[in-house]
Amino acid sequence: MKSILIRLLAGLIFSQPSYLLGAETEPYTLLVFGDSLSASYGMNEEDGWVTLLAERMQTENWPYQVINGSISGETTTGGLSRLPAILDAYEPDLVILELGGNDGLRGLPLDTLQQNLIRMIDLVETTGGKVLLTGIQIPPNYGPRYTVPFYQLYKEISEEQGLPLVPFLIEGIPQQAELMQNDGIHPKAEAQHMILDNVWPFLEPMLIYD
Repeated sequence: MKSILIRLLAGLIFSQPSYLLGAETEPYTLLVFGDSLSASYGMNEEDGWVTLLAERMQTENWPYQVINGSISGETTTGGLSRLPAILDAYEPDLVILELGGNDGLRGLPLDTLQQNLIRMIDLVETTGGKVLLTGIQIPPNYGPRYTVPFYQLYKEISEEQGLPLVPFLIEGIPQQAELMQNDGIHPKAEAQHMILDNVWPFLEPMLIYD
């Protein structure tokens, strides 16, 4: 198995994924479709949790190629516009949907966030893929009238759509200031293994092993 580096083409409706790990002959495809939390923001790409995920799957002989279709700054509206082309190109069997944080940081309407996430879930499922949804929280300074329903929205969607949910992608990290970048939003490279540990218990039961 070998790694192939594909650079991001930011600003296009269909952007190439940042990399693809795993031989192209692998029978299954896992797509991580997210924002800066999954796009190795502020660090080398090989240090990000998606690379660590691909390396774990390679080491444990899971028959998957891993594609990172994440773009820093992405909103659910932008993700919805890009997703059909990526689904058509890669036909993923499993999608980790990690979007919404930038919607929250911009204070965008929660009904728009909800509708966009559900439409993306429907698109994936229509192509025969499965979805693992990841929840996120936004800083408390946005006020509880927005932050609480924002966080709860992911659980509501997972229950309504019958999807597994990672409750909080970066659980246990923001409380440790030394693990956060200066912006207070993005975890450092040293914390990326913790993100993978948050995702893996929900992801592993969804994997197929030939």
